[in-house]
Amino acid sequence: MLTKRIIPCLDIKDGRVVKGVNFINLRDAGDAVENAKFYDKEGADELVFLDITASYEKRKTTIQLVEKVAESIFLPFTVGGGISAIDDIRNLLNAGCDKVSINTAAVKRPAFVRESSKRFGSQCIVAAIDAKCKIKTKEKQKWEVYINGGRIPTGLDAIKWAKRVERLGAGEILLTSMDYDGTKEGYDIGLTKAISESVNIPVIASGGAGNLQHLYETLTEG
Repeated sequence: MLTKRIIPCLDIKDGRVVKGVNFINLRDAGDAVENAKFYDKEGADELVFLDITASYEKRKTTIQLVEKVAESIFLPFTVGGGISAIDDIRNLLNAGCDKVSINTAAVKRPAFVRESSKRFGSQCIVAAIDAKCKIKTKEKQKWEVYINGGRIPTGLDAIKWAKRVERLGAGEILLTSMDYDGTKEGYDIGLTKAISESVNIPVIASGGAGNLQHLYETLTEG
């Protein structure tokens, strides 16, 4: 069994950490580098930085920010947002991050996942999946994949998409529940469990943590 990891996921907008609920009503939560130092000091296993407006605004994640974070912490960290070309990945890895997270570009051109994993190794490629529940009955649940920072529905089934990105060569999945994001009411155990049971690569659950019990529940049940 893989070792369980505690990985703070920080949303970045205009170079600052922001927090919201269900991907909206964003508020400033401080300097990105200072947040990174805090989580490093507090014992996090890894960090994830997601530039949540980069794809929507059709721009690249700021290299300077990645360099500053790399100089300030000793943790492995992942960077995502606006990554759509091999050169984007190379530049971010050269700036100091350990992995890159791909979401919008992967949906628009799935072959990009395969190309990236072949070039840099699957251990560097994290497939980010933002999912929202569309069907919930006693018999079944179904989640849809969203892109562009949760703005655009794709029609893709989250479970099927998770299986596909694994086949394409992604080394991990960063799974965010749009329904639970920022609520502090606990993770979407149903979603996390469904994806985890469908793939053989690590799944990072994101969205909804409010206390230690929530972490325990998703690590043991999801």
